[in-house]
Amino acid sequence: MSQISSNDDQEYWQMWVDTRDPFAGDVLVRKYMPLVTFHVQRIAVTLPKSVNKDDLKSLGMIGLFDALEKFDPSRDLKFDTYASFRIRGAILDGLRKEDWLPRSSREKAKRVEAATDKLEQKLMRNVTIKEIAEEAKMSESDVYQAVNEGFFSNVLSMDDYQYEDDGSDKSAFSIKDNSILTPEEHIIKAEMLSQLIEVIEQLNDKEKLIISLFYKEELTLTEIGQVVGLSTSRISQIHSKALFKLKDTLQKNIH
Repeated sequence: MSQISSNDDQEYWQMWVDTRDPFAGDVLVRKYMPLVTFHVQRIAVTLPKSVNKDDLKSLGMIGLFDALEKFDPSRDLKFDTYASFRIRGAILDGLRKEDWLPRSSREKAKRVEAATDKLEQKLMRNVTIKEIAEEAKMSESDVYQAVNEGFFSNVLSMDDYQYEDDGSDKSAFSIKDNSILTPEEHIIKAEMLSQLIEVIEQLNDKEKLIISLFYKEELTLTEIGQVVGLSTSRISQIHSKALFKLKDTLQKNIH
């Protein structure tokens, strides 16, 4: 990808905003393509290997095109930030609409969940990945993968709860502004964040570091491995283990 100077960048943006110039649009798409690649790689970490990255990239491109169409350069907002929301949102929306988790993966997730519930009721404590693997007659790597996929599946379905039938009148003349949280949503979000912070504090130092580097600093698993001096596969295992602890504790708090 050719480098674009700041002045050229502004010129191409002006051409795109004023006339939707195809050449300017093509230049901007090529400039911000790495954003699509970045988000595809991050999301793909928690998906089954059977999910095609090219499909995720196509969804991400839809988000990038959408961002270009709707972005207002006059606002005090970087396009990278705005496009990242659109790209990630487009990929997640696409995954929600498709049954991306294979039946075999869903069965593994159910086995892991059943084994976890059985062991926790029996032992009256949080259980380890090794104990779950032995109970479910699965390898530890399969358990890690099932935890990753199950966690991400829950993330995908979280936004769907607000659309469940609550007996309210769906024909009411109101249009929700999705960019603004309602007072109730503010309370729920604050409570969930508070619970999440408490749960994260229960992780060990290495798990805290990896969660922070992945979700806050937005490093890839390979980059995190280089930072802490561990292999990518080991970082993936620690990441999965941390997610398992977070998911397990949060589910208990919710129920």
